[in-house]
Amino acid sequence: MLEILQKIGLTVAASAVSIAVLFFLTKLMGSRQVSQMTMFDYITGITIGSVAAEMATELEEPVKPLTALIIYGLAAFGISLLTSKSIHARGVITGKPLVLMDGDILYRDNLKKAQLDLDEFLTFARMSGYFDLSQIQTAVLEHNGVVSFLAKEPYRPATPSDMNLKPKQSHVQMPFIMDGKLLPDNIAQAGKEESWVRRELVKQGYREESEVFLALWDGETKLTVFPMEVGKLPS
Repeated sequence: MLEILQKIGLTVAASAVSIAVLFFLTKLMGSRQVSQMTMFDYITGITIGSVAAEMATELEEPVKPLTALIIYGLAAFGISLLTSKSIHARGVITGKPLVLMDGDILYRDNLKKAQLDLDEFLTFARMSGYFDLSQIQTAVLEHNGVVSFLAKEPYRPATPSDMNLKPKQSHVQMPFIMDGKLLPDNIAQAGKEESWVRRELVKQGYREESEVFLALWDGETKLTVFPMEVGKLPS
């Protein structure tokens, strides 16, 4: 019984260490590993995950998978740093955009290079809202596997400049309150004061910030408030 408990304890400790190392390496490699995965990122991510799992279960010699985990993480970080500094290395490692279609011409050789058949290409087009290929001017396969489409002028969405309009510039909303608590840093960064936020809350029927689940400032004068309890109106 004691031996079983010892093994369980070692497994728990090894798992905790592997999770900590994996978290550190993920932060080191950056968010691009998730948001813009290249083929190398994909392979490295799978390998690191496999090594981390092995480390959690390899109780006799956990140093070996730990060493491999660190080497793979540092290699991924080094290659990421290299591609950010060298255009040539970036082209070799991450690849280059590939034109699949341009001016009503489908490039068969490029589709083969991309290992995309026509059904897959049509699927990408439909997912981007193009059910008629004659509406597409250019289609480009990006290095992360996403196909980008440029619509022909008559089929692209109209913009205010097309109608000689000059709308006011919108701003990214900034949270001033989250989970019933004021965010002083955000309020100060916006050039506002906490007293202004509280006055706006009172105007909308809230007595204090604890009644607010989320409050967003629009960059000018509007504060959009969401109540803490769904369905409960402010008194």
